[in-house]
Formats: sequence, structure tokens, C-alpha cells
Amino acid sequence: MTESELQRRFEADARPEAINDLHDELDRFWHGLDEVPFEDQMAFTTAVIEAASNVVEHGVPLDGGLRLGVELSATPTRLQARILEINAAAHPDPLSSAGDNPGDAESGRGLFLINALVTTVTVERQGNTNVWVLSRESGTHKH
Repeated sequence: MTESELQRRFEADARPEAINDLHDELDRFWHGLDEVPFEDQMAFTTAVIEAASNVVEHGVPLDGGLRLGVELSATPTRLQARILEINAAAHPDPLSSAGDNPGDAESGRGLFLINALVTTVTVERQGNTNVWVLSRESGTHKH
């Protein structure tokens, strides 16, 4: 990887097929990023796919169709993804209970997983878009 930041953008209708396409985009994103440890790549990929799947499964469109956008960026020490829930209704803070262990309950497992795999997670509203920002410090472990 060069010293500059590598960036990619993905956007599609928020349908289940988009998750397969996002997997392919992430495979292309990691190609040539040998400086990022494989463990960090896998953890970050899992968190991004989980957040994107949450958009596809639970996003509520305002009118017309719901779109999934993903903006990826990487340096040798920092990975970041902005998961865009475009043309979506606002929702209450989905992270309010993400730090709690869901135990055997199915609801909340994805948020718990995301929170465990990245360094920081935020969700904010920008216009008609819910924006998830996932960041992971590469080469270090969270706990």
C-alpha cells in the first residue's frame, strides 16, 4: 500500500443481492493491502457486512427505494467504513444496547458483533440518510 489512503465506494439498491456484491467489492479492496494484518481484514469485513446486512434487513425507505452505500478507506494503521442507509427513515439509536451481551436473544447480536470487532462505531442522521461509521485501528487489538 502506498502512504496515501486507499478509498473505494459501493452503492446499490438495498436488496439481499447487494451483500454478495459488497463481498466482492471488499475482496477487491483487500487485494494489495498486505500491510493490513489478515486478522484485521477479516474482523473489519465481518463488521462491514453485518452493518450492511442490517440496512438491507431492517432499513425503512422514506419513499421510493432504499439504497445501500459503503465508503471504505484504509491506511496501514486505520480502517474505516461509512455505511449509508440512503433514503431511509430515521431510527432510534441502534447502538444504545449494542454493548450489552445479548446472550441467547437473537435481536441485537449483529450490533454486539459489530461493536466487538471495531474500535469505534457511531450512527448519525445526515439529511435522509442514516450513516454508520465503523473504525478499526489496524495492527492493534481492542481488548
